Amino acid sequence: MIYKSTQRSYRDLPLRWAELGTVYRYERSGTLHGLLRVRGFSQDDAHIICTPEQIDDEILRVLDFSLDLLKSFGFNDFKIELSVRDPQITGKYAGSDAMWLQAEASLVKALTERRLAYQRMEGEAVFYGPKIDIKIKDALGRYWQCTTIQFDFNMSERFGMKYIGADGSAHQPYMVHRALLGSLERFFGVLIEHYNGFFPLWLAPVQVAIAPVSDECLPYARRVLEQLQQNDLRAELDARAQGVNRKIRDAEIQKVPYIVVIGSQEQLEGNISYRIHKKGDQGKLALSAFIAKIKTKIEEKSVTYEIQ
Repeated sequence: MIYKSTQRSYRDLPLRWAELGTVYRYERSGTLHGLLRVRGFSQDDAHIICTPEQIDDEILRVLDFSLDLLKSFGFNDFKIELSVRDPQITGKYAGSDAMWLQAEASLVKALTERRLAYQRMEGEAVFYGPKIDIKIKDALGRYWQCTTIQFDFNMSERFGMKYIGADGSAHQPYMVHRALLGSLERFFGVLIEHYNGFFPLWLAPVQVAIAPVSDECLPYARRVLEQLQQNDLRAELDARAQGVNRKIRDAEIQKVPYIVVIGSQEQLEGNISYRIHKKGDQGKLALSAFIAKIKTKIEEKSVTYEIQ
């Protein structure tokens, strides 16, 4: 309906509209599975509306976008399925034979161009178009569907969507649904299991925990906290009247990547001592150097924590 709010020209296309849409499925109670299979979830859905001439570029663009995003989160082991119609009963599908053939060819071309292995699933396409599904593997070796690149020949026809082509005539556009992470709840569940809760620095809810040795070190510890936060780092100060070993232990349990220890010597010298989760003490470093190095790791989305 947004598309139809005004007349569209081929010069306006492609249009790419995205939303976070909440959807519901009445999954049977025995199939519900934590965050991985729920009844209400949100999808990072989008609709790409384009001309037949643009479809190859758009499919390749979405495929690259999907793989780059998944790899940024640390997923590199994919299972890709190409779902196509049953050639024996083509009458039950929306859209013409020519549209199905072009759409399938476009999906195959993108996968071939990126040299991606895929499994062809005859008869697994939904009635309104062929699709690519990208499944990622969790910590237990199970594959979960996340990304979908799905043609839709039904909606553009039933809603009477048109654009004016270069020939001055009205034409029906192609529509592609795409979800990159798919169900956000499911993706969160797989992500938590994938890293066992110890996220890469750029994803960690708290990136740096500050553990002052005593109350006398609190003023300097607060200045360190301020410097970290001014550099857009997610840092927290543990100002409890507890021993430093208790503070370090609690930060380790929370799987905070970096623990900054502030004692009288650090306060006197104006630097910091730091620890890495599960790797222990890493020595002293100037605060400015520490900030610069971990900001680089965040920008690079590094999965390692050692500071060179």
